Amino acid sequence: MFPKRSNDHARAAASIARDTARQAAAQVKPLAGQAKPLAKSTAAATRRRVHRARAWAAPQVERTGQVLEDSVAPKVSALLSAAAQGLEPPKPRRRRWRTLAAISMLTAAAGAVAILARNRRKPDLMTSPAETDAATMTAATSIPDEQAGTGTNAAVNGRVRTP
Repeated sequence: MFPKRSNDHARAAASIARDTARQAAAQVKPLAGQAKPLAKSTAAATRRRVHRARAWAAPQVERTGQVLEDSVAPKVSALLSAAAQGLEPPKPRRRRWRTLAAISMLTAAAGAVAILARNRRKPDLMTSPAETDAATMTAATSIPDEQAGTGTNAAVNGRVRTP
């Protein structure tokens, strides 16, 4: 086969296809001119019908949503809550020894505070200082001199220490 012949056949086939397409376009042009106004009116009618359908469907969907919210949603919510409780792992048990240890520590602390408060309490203010001095003087004089010694064992407040 010669290259010139194959190119000629391709050109001829392309020319035939082009002519056929032109003839088809010439036949379709009048039909397209007739269909154009029909398509415009169909588009307008379709828009109107879609608008009408949406206007009818919107309240229907709203009402259905309300019914579902009032009747089905609580049931679904209850089912989901029950499922969540079933899925949740059990809580670990609290150890009682911690509670007992805390109570015993608090009791010990309260006892220590009570002892400190008792030890720091001021002496009874009902007795006068003169009575206290007289009581210590009589106690010091009632001890014989042999036990008291030469007075070196006597404290500053008049009390005598015994060896």
